[in-house]
Amino acid sequence: MVCYVRRLFKIAFVSAASLCFFATILARSAHSETGPVSVQPRQMAGAMLAEQSEQTQQCVTCHRESEIAPVIVSQWQQSAHAKNGVGCYECHAAQPTDVDAFEHYEATISIIVSPKDCAACHEKEVKEFDGSHHAKGGQILGSLDNVLGEVVEGVPAANSGCKQCHGSEIKVLEKGKLDPTTWPNTGIGRLNPDGSKGSCSACHSRHAFSPALARQPENCGKCHLGPDHPQYEIYTESKHGIAFRAFIHKMNLSNDTWVLGIDYDAAPTCATCHMSAAKGLTLTHDIGTRISWTLRPEVSIKLENWEQRRDRMKLVCQNCHTPAYVDGFYQQFDDVIELYNEKFAKPAQAIMKSLLVAGKINPTPFDEEIEWTYFYLWHHEGRRARHGASMMGPDYTQWHGFYDIAHRFYIEFIPEAERLLPGVTAEHMASDLHKWTKGLSAEEREQIKQFYRERYGQ
Repeated sequence: MVCYVRRLFKIAFVSAASLCFFATILARSAHSETGPVSVQPRQMAGAMLAEQSEQTQQCVTCHRESEIAPVIVSQWQQSAHAKNGVGCYECHAAQPTDVDAFEHYEATISIIVSPKDCAACHEKEVKEFDGSHHAKGGQILGSLDNVLGEVVEGVPAANSGCKQCHGSEIKVLEKGKLDPTTWPNTGIGRLNPDGSKGSCSACHSRHAFSPALARQPENCGKCHLGPDHPQYEIYTESKHGIAFRAFIHKMNLSNDTWVLGIDYDAAPTCATCHMSAAKGLTLTHDIGTRISWTLRPEVSIKLENWEQRRDRMKLVCQNCHTPAYVDGFYQQFDDVIELYNEKFAKPAQAIMKSLLVAGKINPTPFDEEIEWTYFYLWHHEGRRARHGASMMGPDYTQWHGFYDIAHRFYIEFIPEAERLLPGVTAEHMASDLHKWTKGLSAEEREQIKQFYRERYGQ
């Protein structure tokens, strides 16, 4: 109840006159074309709802008896919020001076419940989230990706695509009315009218805010999938994902506490490795504290304090694996990143810079063929290979990764660069990493033939 009291200090109570309004609403009941409809909320089996504030009771009564979102009442009644006396008004109440506040049947509320609002009760979680890469998801608004989405493709595509994961800048047209080109949006890095960043409901879907849902890999898969960052698909093909799906009934996903090795031990999920509690680690809402490499940019780099970050992730791994196994995995993973950086990423990046300096391409992105080729190389194939290796997805490391990288680099990128500026690739292709392009020796060719004769009889 502490959070409830704190919340009341910053909100204005509904006036007594509102009781008359809600009495009128109840008298009207709710009508459809076929007659009155009454939707009764479903409560959790065996759960006792805490006493709710008068204002929340009015919200519940109105929504339950009307045709405007009655289901959210049932969802909320299944939540931990309802069991702890936190209701509609405690979350949605606003000050009249708030930019997105408006009068709703004599109550001052806001449609958006931002992390700043959630911090009234969940201060630690919001502080951790605010320092995370998730909270910075809205930075796409000024990035190369956003030029592709908003300029090359078009703003409506970006509004319904990019910004639904990364977040939009919510704009208020007038009291109680949000700009429909920026709302609805639950992007993880949403820029809210109150100045806060993010959307807690990106992961904790309203209004049930189910822990089981937040812990499911599918929850992360809303954004982390597709041709450029297929973490969900990679997880699904990994031994971790296979075990999760086979033993989901043993995962205790709805438990109040969820500590690896205590509350469950069948398999890890995304949350297990990146956020959740385990032996030696507490729960965190900063998903970067266990990540040592950044795999997003053209050339991967190790993050600040990467050794401490890696040690934290190793603590998670060692709940199920021996130190030697974990060290061996990280050796293979690091080797993959170094291979990608040195053989493909750094040479391609340097070649693009040389073409720009020579005036063979212009500064405008995506208006020349080689810029698209280069983008595919690092943004799609390059990321798939790196993420595949980071999450033990062999097919994404190989066939969706390095095979596609090699094809794009050798068959498209290098020839396109040479056509634009003959000789521009010579320095980079002289490396031993690309020695094979000069041709295999007669002895090497014979070894390959012998292998196929012995294995396949051909």
